[in-house]
Amino acid sequence: MYTEAWEAEWERVLWKKKPYPDNYVPRSFLASLSKNPNFRPYTYWHLVILSCPISQHLASIFVFLAVFMRLQQRLLDPRVLVWISVGVFMAGYLAWELLECSRADSQTRYTNRAKTLKASILVFLALMSLSPVLKTLTAATSSDSIWALSACLFILNALLADYTPMNPRSHQRERLTSVLSMNAAISSSVVLASRLSDDLSVFGLILFSVQSFALFPILRRRIQDTAKVLQVALTVLISTLSLALTYPLSNTAAYIYFACFTFVTFIAPAVLVWAQRYKNEIRGTWDPAVPKVNRRFSFSR
Repeated sequence: MYTEAWEAEWERVLWKKKPYPDNYVPRSFLASLSKNPNFRPYTYWHLVILSCPISQHLASIFVFLAVFMRLQQRLLDPRVLVWISVGVFMAGYLAWELLECSRADSQTRYTNRAKTLKASILVFLALMSLSPVLKTLTAATSSDSIWALSACLFILNALLADYTPMNPRSHQRERLTSVLSMNAAISSSVVLASRLSDDLSVFGLILFSVQSFALFPILRRRIQDTAKVLQVALTVLISTLSLALTYPLSNTAAYIYFACFTFVTFIAPAVLVWAQRYKNEIRGTWDPAVPKVNRRFSFSR
């Protein structure tokens, strides 16, 4: 049989007996070959903007560590820290209300305010009552073990944090990884607070950690859905604050943070843009079919 006849008779099926060999490849097999069909090239500054949430999260960790060192060395009055935490909470809640005023109706905002007030009072009272217990939580543990455990928990917190923007129109639940990230940060804060000398310092540090690792990520994700200028301004503000608080305590820690900030914000996007030229995804008729159930959902292979 001639090749032209085989070409006309060839089908991509295995259950039919055909006259041509099993390894036969027709000339039309590669006609539908496509390279990088869904590829959208990234731009450098777009990736820099997308890296801002990671930079903000790293800065919040270093700010918390700087506050802890000042409390441990008695360079910061815990009463001042409590008032700063209250002021930051009020400023953050005001920013949240300004962002939500155009999205939700008055009845929904009133209900959310009542829930927020109730939760804030409960958390405040719970931390006040637990502070004496938390101060003696790791009394039998060496400080080296505490530093190592705290470092591992903060690394886990940074790796599992949710850096995607929050869509206010959808009522999706929190991801498991974001919950684990928050638990890791709060656990690390508790073990660090147990090395402080008085109950008020423990209370102030735990209150500050709740704002830094439980409330601030929610506000940060909400800001990601707004103008990019606001997101960049927040990144510059919190990064500058982190350097200003870290450098007087330890030059090495400040250099480490600056290196992490530079790599995450500027070097990593450049590497990703450079690596795009080597992307080579081949698609064709030999790929498994992807059934589309409806317009919104599909089963990917």
